Amino acid sequence: MAVLDLLTFDNAVFKSYVFWSGVLVLKMLLMSTLTAVQRFKTKTFANPEDCMSKKDKVAYDNPYVERVRRAHLNDMENILPFFITGFLYVLTNPAAFLAINLFRAVAAARILHTIVYAVVVIPQPARALSFFVAFFATGYMALQVVLYAF
Repeated sequence: MAVLDLLTFDNAVFKSYVFWSGVLVLKMLLMSTLTAVQRFKTKTFANPEDCMSKKDKVAYDNPYVERVRRAHLNDMENILPFFITGFLYVLTNPAAFLAINLFRAVAAARILHTIVYAVVVIPQPARALSFFVAFFATGYMALQVVLYAF
């Protein structure tokens, strides 16, 4: 199959990759909003010009704001590699059932990771389990890409 045939919406794998990547982009954009919500809720801002009153303070150590920021950073460390790896994985022409479910697993795990880490804090191993589902799914796809190109 030609590469251009793989990169069409007639290819269920590519279509699924595009859909779940879009979902993850929206999720990452919402993280900025969640950070702002925490900043306003705690009246803790990163810059003096952001303070709305003299009671507000500039601080870089508010535990609620920092938790959301760490969750966002974790997204960047894990979702961005998924975008690249998932795209390259599509080019290997994988089995649709497996590929689509890997994409779903990564997206669901990353959403769940944010929920248990930054929205409704749930003790471990909830965060670790959601992290490793996405980590191993992305790792599997990366391995398949390397083996295919080898």
